[in-house]
Amino acid sequence: MTCAVPTAWPAPAKLNLFLHVVGRRADGYHLLQTVFQIIDLCDTVTLAAREDGVIERIDPLPGLDPEDDLCVRAARELQRQTGCRLGVAIGLRKRIPIGGGLGGGSSDAATVLVALNEIWETALNVDELARIGAELGADVPVFVHGRSAWAEGIGDQIQPIDLEARWYVLLVPGVHVATPQVFASPELTRDTPLTTIARFVSGCPTRNDLEPVVRARHREVDLALRWLSSHAPGRMSGSGSCVFAALADEAEARRIADACPEQWRALVVRGLAQSPLRDAVQAYRARRAG
Repeated sequence: MTCAVPTAWPAPAKLNLFLHVVGRRADGYHLLQTVFQIIDLCDTVTLAAREDGVIERIDPLPGLDPEDDLCVRAARELQRQTGCRLGVAIGLRKRIPIGGGLGGGSSDAATVLVALNEIWETALNVDELARIGAELGADVPVFVHGRSAWAEGIGDQIQPIDLEARWYVLLVPGVHVATPQVFASPELTRDTPLTTIARFVSGCPTRNDLEPVVRARHREVDLALRWLSSHAPGRMSGSGSCVFAALADEAEARRIADACPEQWRALVVRGLAQSPLRDAVQAYRARRAG
């Protein structure tokens, strides 16, 4: 077996600026409207091509079955759908909190798809990669496309959206929220009226429909959101547990983060117009061409 020199690739987190549950399909999937804001908090995925076709995860997360590892599944699915005979050794440095509603696992999988498409030279376009990503999880396509986006359907109908530059205070309550349990909750409302991009941009009220369910079940999320909302309008991201507030000024964001009680971790992150993964792809292509 010959293994190439590993290359490092960013996998950014996202915030859901709002999340409306507008219905439910016959197959049980929920219909949503949301805006994904890409932020500069990133995991790092390292990839080293193997000539023997083996796909392996280096230092897997404790207790995670390799068959459930989204990075491994992404590589295997790309390999299967393209007929590529190469393999890969996958490493992952986690910075995005697990179970925080920030899309870390989905972003890691998207980075594996996008980066391996370059390394293996499988030559799929972004829409083809996004279709593979959708088979892995509803949030994967937005990270494949690499832009902040308006999303509908089960999260797979994506339109790029331009968002105002913002800094965010992000609180990590330190609890893990099980997304399937939140969506299965009997008190979850599933009939929020449809809105539009124009209404969102004009400042019409929005919310996260999952937030009341999570706050009722996880006291730390409720307390963190109460504290944050005493400084700036706060909201939960995705199915939680992380909560955030948007600020126009970095200094104000850092002032709030510095005042955060010790039981929670506070981060200051920046909203991005596009994913750093796009820049990494361009840099990789330039190195390969040179």
